[in-house]
Amino acid sequence: MFTVPDLPYAYDALEPFIDARTMQIHHDKHHAGYVKNLNDALAGNDALLSLPVETLISDLTRVPEAIRTKVRNNAGGHANHSLFWQIMGVPSGEVHGPGGALAKAMDTTFGSFAAFQEKFTAAGMGRFGSGWAWLVVDRGALTILDTANQDSPVSEGKTPILTLDVWEHAYYLKYQNVRADYIKNWWHVVNWAEVEKRYAAAT
Repeated sequence: MFTVPDLPYAYDALEPFIDARTMQIHHDKHHAGYVKNLNDALAGNDALLSLPVETLISDLTRVPEAIRTKVRNNAGGHANHSLFWQIMGVPSGEVHGPGGALAKAMDTTFGSFAAFQEKFTAAGMGRFGSGWAWLVVDRGALTILDTANQDSPVSEGKTPILTLDVWEHAYYLKYQNVRADYIKNWWHVVNWAEVEKRYAAAT
């Protein structure tokens, strides 16, 4: 049985960049809805219900075809949001990038942190409709990509270490339809220590 993880901070911890009401609805309603739908879809299938959600979406062929799309959408929603909560944290003043090995890898791959930011922002802005922007580790290398709906890079064998939810429910209460402002401000709440940890584990 899948469960909704607690937020690692209070609803208002990301203010003023992400408002408390958005966090409450996003976590308690949207994320909880994906988990409920996933459990309902897999009801009676104890083997699949016992898998970590990342394992489940890493090979969806094991899911019966009749429920595969529902499981793909809702397991993806559960996995994506579980990561999203973790890679954010209490804002600490000015926007800064990561340190250590991840900073070096960004410089090598993208030229600089600023260049990475620009490319990642473009992925979030360029995703038409609902979806996600990602920084992933793919065969040891950093790659930026975006996915539709609740699709996850995990299903493609890639390891996500940073993600941005660009579904309108992630920002509409505060930013309305101005996704650009949401993304610009989101950089203030990225928890680089968590991202660095995930990069180290993936490499």
